[in-house]
Amino acid sequence: MKTLNTDRNQNVLEFILTYGSILLWAVVIFYAYTQLIERALYGVMFLGGILLLYIVHEYMDVFEEDDYLSAILLGISAIIVLVTTVYIVQNFQMLFVEQRGRATDLQLALAVAFTLAMIYLTWRSFGMTFLVVLLAGIGYGLFGQYIPGVLGHGGISWGRMLRLLVLEVEGFYGFLNRLVAAWIALFLLYAGLLKAYGAFDLILRLAVRSAKYVSSGVAQTAVIASAVIGSVNGSQTANAGMTGSFTIPMMIENGVEPKTAGGIESVASTSGQVLPPVMGAGAFIMASLITGVTYIDVVIAGLIPAAILVVSVVVAVHYIAAPQIEDPSMDDFFEDKKTAVEIVLETLKYGIPLVVLIYVLGVLQYTVMTGALWTSVSMIITGTTIPVAKAAYDRRSISGEIRTVIDQTIEGSREGVVVLAPVAIILAAINGVVDILMATGVPTAVSLALLDLSGGIMIVAVILSMAICILLGLGMPTTAAYTVVALLVAPTLINQFDIPHLASHYFVFYAAILAGLTPPIATCAAVACGIAGADFWETIWEGLKISAPLYILPFTFVYHPEIVSGTFDATTYSIGVLALIGALSIIHGINYRFSFDRTVTYAARAVFFALGIVAMVFPNLVVQLGAVAAIALLYLLQAFKGKPDPVGAFRSFFRNLLGYINGRRTVPEEQ
Repeated sequence: MKTLNTDRNQNVLEFILTYGSILLWAVVIFYAYTQLIERALYGVMFLGGILLLYIVHEYMDVFEEDDYLSAILLGISAIIVLVTTVYIVQNFQMLFVEQRGRATDLQLALAVAFTLAMIYLTWRSFGMTFLVVLLAGIGYGLFGQYIPGVLGHGGISWGRMLRLLVLEVEGFYGFLNRLVAAWIALFLLYAGLLKAYGAFDLILRLAVRSAKYVSSGVAQTAVIASAVIGSVNGSQTANAGMTGSFTIPMMIENGVEPKTAGGIESVASTSGQVLPPVMGAGAFIMASLITGVTYIDVVIAGLIPAAILVVSVVVAVHYIAAPQIEDPSMDDFFEDKKTAVEIVLETLKYGIPLVVLIYVLGVLQYTVMTGALWTSVSMIITGTTIPVAKAAYDRRSISGEIRTVIDQTIEGSREGVVVLAPVAIILAAINGVVDILMATGVPTAVSLALLDLSGGIMIVAVILSMAICILLGLGMPTTAAYTVVALLVAPTLINQFDIPHLASHYFVFYAAILAGLTPPIATCAAVACGIAGADFWETIWEGLKISAPLYILPFTFVYHPEIVSGTFDATTYSIGVLALIGALSIIHGINYRFSFDRTVTYAARAVFFALGIVAMVFPNLVVQLGAVAAIALLYLLQAFKGKPDPVGAFRSFFRNLLGYINGRRTVPEEQ
């Protein structure tokens, strides 16, 4: 029997995917530079192109496995996508402007076929979890009249549903798809080029060098690498799979337990989603959803919370991993050593595009699309010219180096498409669900229901909001999860409880990414534990111990919105410092290895945890300062406990402290 898998078939698919990726990026760059195409029409062309390239990529696995059923379904999907895209492009003006509210039977049939294709491709991309979300959204729109209570509605007809999803060039083709096409796509091209040019290797090398100065260095290496890469990756789960494939084995080889390695990677990948300037592509969506707020405003507002999160994660990882690591120095991790000059050149190669991004967005105040365009272009320029120049200086083959950098550039464009395709599919599907929910008035219904359940008490409403955000974010990448909760939950916090827009959106943004760490789904932890070969629940527990402050930090945004106001004054800094101390107290209480007996240890953990929450969240500054003072006192008591003469140790400590203050060092008394 003839099989699907032949070398010729694979070569053809490789050729189509590679040069199709180059063609797609050429169109994306052309649009970003000229903007000669209407945004909605460009969105249609973009979604059609990325779906076709995704199908080609999936065919490579299908041929490898001789999966005939998938081959047939993918082939049918490709025909449907191609026909639908061509039809909408040719009849764009009629569908988008002239014929809204009406459709022929043939058009409705085409919309049905495209909707089914989107459902199938969504399932292939993200499995059953999100498929249920998509089908539930469609079902809710069609059969809302049968739902009792405040969430019920009159129902949407099949014809209106199909016009909404496809024919009016909204739904799957709506604002999220256009945002991906215009903004996010170029940043994922940048991410693909970074990987192809070897940036991940440089990040890992720099992180390994830092390991010489801290005993938990191998674990901190994983945190740094995953967080940096995760910042430009729109999915914490995908990031855990990508970076975890080398960070988790690295940690395990150096003595870290598999469950701990999996927990560290899942938290690090999640943390990367909130790091400026890209914030896992969430910053772009937030800027587009909040009226009067620019992308730069969003990034600046997120700096202090991101710093708090990173510091607390680093400390937690040190507490957990340091006792397990056998070789903190990691001297023999890389077989090939790079010279200082090579490190500097590599840093320039990847650093210059980042400087370009900051300059274009922060100084010139150009649009995000323009910033992404010139960042990607500068990455191509530095990624190709610096290696060639170094080859000329070293008197190596220039032609050989040119071929290498061309191959890397092509691979980067292909890698960018592979990373982009699932993000584009999930956001297109989410856009369809969001448009259905908006058409049925769900945001207003959720607002009324939340207000009714909370009784108008803000703390109850905020806790319920976090629970809803986590539930709605299950199984979704960062951008999709945030979009849903930003449209359904954030308006309630803004309109009913007068929480500022940025604070409300940052609350739901941070809360939504917790779905990847929160049982029972915990998709990010599930990927990490699979790579580590660890128990799922043990991996989740390790991750929760590290990420505990992440569950409290969103409440700081609500009760102290100054921290995400984007203004840096004494109030902002003081709130930031108090929140950081509180986060470290929570980490210390959960993860520090106390030398007390069991009862006192549990009590100490509970007190440190409770005081940390008060320091982070409580709306009264005096109470917060009191909590910080109590934390400091408890820490001193714990630090001096177990010494042969604790009173003498205290006296010696304070005598030394006074000596430093007076400019002299006092010799401590002998114990």
